[in-house]
Amino acid sequence: MGLDDHTINRRSVLVGGSVAAAGLVASSLAGQAGAAPRQDADVIVVGHGLAGLVAASELAAAGRSVIVVDQESRANLGGQAHWSLGGLFFVNSPEQRQCQIRDSIELARADWFGSAGFDRKPHDRLGEDYWARQWAESYLNFAAGEKRSWLERKGVRWVPVVGWAERGGTSASGHGNSVPRFHMTLGTGPGVVEPFRNAVLDGERRRRISFRFRHRVDEMITDGGRVTGVRGKKLAASNAPRGVKSNRTVVGDFELRAPITIVASGGIGANHDLIRQNWPSRLGTPPKTMVTGVPAHVDGRMLAITEAAGGRIVNRDRMWHYTEGLKNHSPIWPDHGIRVLGAPSSMWFDAEGNRFDSPAIPSYDTLETLAMIKRTGYDYSWFVLNKKIISKEFILSGSEQNPELTRKDLVAYLASRALDDVPKSVQKFVDKGVDFVQARSVDDLVRKMNRLAGSDLVDAGKLRAQIVQRDRQVHNPFTKDPGVMGIHNSRNYLGDNIVRTVEPHPILDPAAGPLIAIRMNILTRKTLGGLQTNLSGQVMNDGGTPVPGLYAAGEASGFGGGGVHGYNALEGTFLGGCLFSGRAAGRAAARATS
Repeated sequence: MGLDDHTINRRSVLVGGSVAAAGLVASSLAGQAGAAPRQDADVIVVGHGLAGLVAASELAAAGRSVIVVDQESRANLGGQAHWSLGGLFFVNSPEQRQCQIRDSIELARADWFGSAGFDRKPHDRLGEDYWARQWAESYLNFAAGEKRSWLERKGVRWVPVVGWAERGGTSASGHGNSVPRFHMTLGTGPGVVEPFRNAVLDGERRRRISFRFRHRVDEMITDGGRVTGVRGKKLAASNAPRGVKSNRTVVGDFELRAPITIVASGGIGANHDLIRQNWPSRLGTPPKTMVTGVPAHVDGRMLAITEAAGGRIVNRDRMWHYTEGLKNHSPIWPDHGIRVLGAPSSMWFDAEGNRFDSPAIPSYDTLETLAMIKRTGYDYSWFVLNKKIISKEFILSGSEQNPELTRKDLVAYLASRALDDVPKSVQKFVDKGVDFVQARSVDDLVRKMNRLAGSDLVDAGKLRAQIVQRDRQVHNPFTKDPGVMGIHNSRNYLGDNIVRTVEPHPILDPAAGPLIAIRMNILTRKTLGGLQTNLSGQVMNDGGTPVPGLYAAGEASGFGGGGVHGYNALEGTFLGGCLFSGRAAGRAAARATS
């Protein structure tokens, strides 16, 4: 279940490609049949995102030599994680206890497995969910155990108010977090990346780690079934800023050799064609129109390349795309979308102005809401709310959308959440975002909604009647409206009451206005399936045994095992999955090259 049976003896390595080191390698292999194979490092890591950086830092700490290969420039070190909000999933943390949240490994396990729904032969070694289920158990123990202290020792800190993401809403045994577990990192995504980026750059200074930026891997080199390196194309230098699409001009070839290669290249979030190709029928028909939540280089190329070398891809149809996507008013990459993290007060309508049933309530159930939207035959939906709601309940995902938090100014961040004024980043979308309309009356609001959609799908009288029905329910502490129930439930949690959920009030209250409608687009994001790996990060083949010399981590491995989340994610688990799987692969590769 752990290490490759063919453990590799560590040899002298070519870090810089020097002739002297080459001689040492050749002499150490004297007596073996044939010419000595070239070895450029102990380990090659493909991908310089979070998982790749964690793996490389673990290898360097163990004294191994590492080459990190990526098709992008040094400006993109840290990959997708840089752009994230920095949420991390912990169980029974000090922050939870401070917020009077009672959590436990037993409750977290029930939530995880109720959400994951592992049903693809999880007890059969050849089953698609066999290793995924074991990774889930291992990750839960990590999240309830050393994960927080491990990161804390590296200088990572968190906002004291714990967020409540993916609350579920169907049953106690089904999908969702029973309690708040979303811990926002001081520094957002860059704050999570920082200690590993620093460790890797220190490894570069000490010549244990070298980078091959603008090197695109096109092929795994194999020898007798063992992966022994990578080859591909050198791309022209790029001065494009972080996240901006870079050129793909080929200027040369390259080949690198090492006894172990770790694939940490990310998922398919920017490859709309591949998303549609793998789109599951349970989520309806593939969307014709989507906005993109990740930079253009998240193209999924390495998945097919690794599969061609003998790796097994499982759970291709499991993916994670958001339903509250905004077109960025200041895009960095093509079709750049930003996700809204809402709270329960906004009303959610389909493209024709029909209110969705539960669990299509903000912060409840991402994929069930996605399926409900797709069943309408449209690729978008509507939030209807007012200024009072947007002032307190909207958080925009992304490091660049949360400048106070990204610069680790906790006082300024909490002040911005506690004040009644609309946060500056949200106000920019209200003012500049193409998906926003405002009005003082329902009739005017609907005219603007229909103008924006280029149709007359929404009827003002029908929309008004649904809002009035909801508004009648807010004047009592009890209700039959599921959205208003959600407000009461949210405000029973101290953290949401203070900074996240507004007190119940009529949406049509003129004093809470103006009215706001937001067209919500489908936003691409994560691959939940991927390369199947055992608990050491070794990539499995179709026969259920490890491919010698080949490991994977991060999103490329479905965050561990080819799909640690199963069908659904609980949030705060993507960065955590990169951390955990990158650490596991790095440590195992270090042992295998001892």
